[in-house]
Amino acid sequence: MFDAGQPCHYLSPRYLLSGGAAVEVTDPATLGPVGRYAVTTGDELDHVLTRLNAAQADWARLDAKSRAAALHRLANRIEGEDFTQCAILMSREMGKVYPDAIGELANCAPVFRYFAEMARDEAGKIAGTTQAGSFQYARYEALGVSAHIMPFNFPILLMCWTVAASLAAGNACVIKPAEATTLCTLDFARVFDVLPEGLVAVVPGGAETGRALVESDRTHAVAFTGSVAAAKAVAAAAGARLKPCVIEGGGSDPMIITESAPIEVAAAGAVTGAFHMTGQVCTSTERMFVVDSVHDAFVAEFVKQTQALRVGNGLSRSEIGPLVSQAARDKVIRLVSDAVAKGATVACGGTIPNDAGPGWFYMPTILTGCTPEMDILHEEIFGPVAAITRVPDFDAAIAAANHSAFGLGAAIFTQSLDEAMEATERLQAGMVWVNNPMIDNDALPFGGWKASGIGRELGRQGLDAFRRTKMVIMDHRPVRQGWWYPYPDDWFLDSGGRKHV
Repeated sequence: MFDAGQPCHYLSPRYLLSGGAAVEVTDPATLGPVGRYAVTTGDELDHVLTRLNAAQADWARLDAKSRAAALHRLANRIEGEDFTQCAILMSREMGKVYPDAIGELANCAPVFRYFAEMARDEAGKIAGTTQAGSFQYARYEALGVSAHIMPFNFPILLMCWTVAASLAAGNACVIKPAEATTLCTLDFARVFDVLPEGLVAVVPGGAETGRALVESDRTHAVAFTGSVAAAKAVAAAAGARLKPCVIEGGGSDPMIITESAPIEVAAAGAVTGAFHMTGQVCTSTERMFVVDSVHDAFVAEFVKQTQALRVGNGLSRSEIGPLVSQAARDKVIRLVSDAVAKGATVACGGTIPNDAGPGWFYMPTILTGCTPEMDILHEEIFGPVAAITRVPDFDAAIAAANHSAFGLGAAIFTQSLDEAMEATERLQAGMVWVNNPMIDNDALPFGGWKASGIGRELGRQGLDAFRRTKMVIMDHRPVRQGWWYPYPDDWFLDSGGRKHV
């Protein structure tokens, strides 16, 4: 059993003891114990924030080349580390199948390298002068200490996305992991030992710890991923303090299958889009809009490929692991039951498997005949369920896809260039995938529209989220300017209200 009761929170490059309450972690597949950690106390959090602010002052004074070199050393450390046990721990904490867990960890080093060089290249802007003899430019500076409140589904990779950008911008970082994935986060945190002491901290805890980080006057930016309700609360708390924030509030992503879509390929893409990581991905395909002429053929192929998926413990040979918690599975059951009660048909799944184990498993499920009055089209499912709606044509599919409070991502399968181009323009989402769902790119902005969030991770915008601009006007030769006070008399109106000639 992994016991983090002593190394309860991490402050690079040393662990600190905790007097906080112990939390037992349960394996969602076996319902057995995984380990325990201790919640960070208020006094410990105060100490951590003091150390972070002190370390950040030195880090911000470093030149961009030196900061980049430090982040490349961190990337080297990540690439040289054996994360097998960390991946196993992640799987045991939240149910992710092992290939997905180890794959997540393999994608962490490149993001540190990307932002290391981005921060060196994008350091400011020289503007065309508005006055002769004046040098006018903008420079970027760090905000201070950024707080990163993380989700359970990609506990390490999503942390690295925002931490890499923040460190590259010159900040220190304090990370509150999701309660369900605290142990693997602490295990990964050892790689930060290569950075200056006190620059990164991991502080386990629940909502109270997250609230304290957002409300503290010793944190200066917030990155949050979670539910819409929690996202709104974090955004409101940060806004009340005029504190910059990057918020991702989840999604209910649509996928459109057009008349020209290659059925076998589209079905395979839908299987991955809907069921990757048991559907517990913010950009999971949850709502599907299939054009009438190909609906039946697509559903038949989609069901066939879905039924080939294996359900079981994430450390066994399976694609579909358990839901992260009983509450998560209960929500899936509620939404499926509501849809069926209102007329949806279960094409496959819709049950708890008998042979997967005692954990919070649910069969990958396809519902057809879904209509707008069903809750499943308006709530984030966050489970292995695809809700299919039959639509008459492409235009109806676009309209139905946009009929949502969410706007994170959207996908379409088509062989029509016209449809592909129109979809990228008309779909109301922060990201659109054509014939290849769920892909991201370190150099492109990740984030949503509408209730799916504000701000962006990754790309230039992801870096800018953690720095502020300063306009500088520099006249190298001090001279009295013609527009300075006092104004000449002939600039004023005369006693008759007329301008001087």
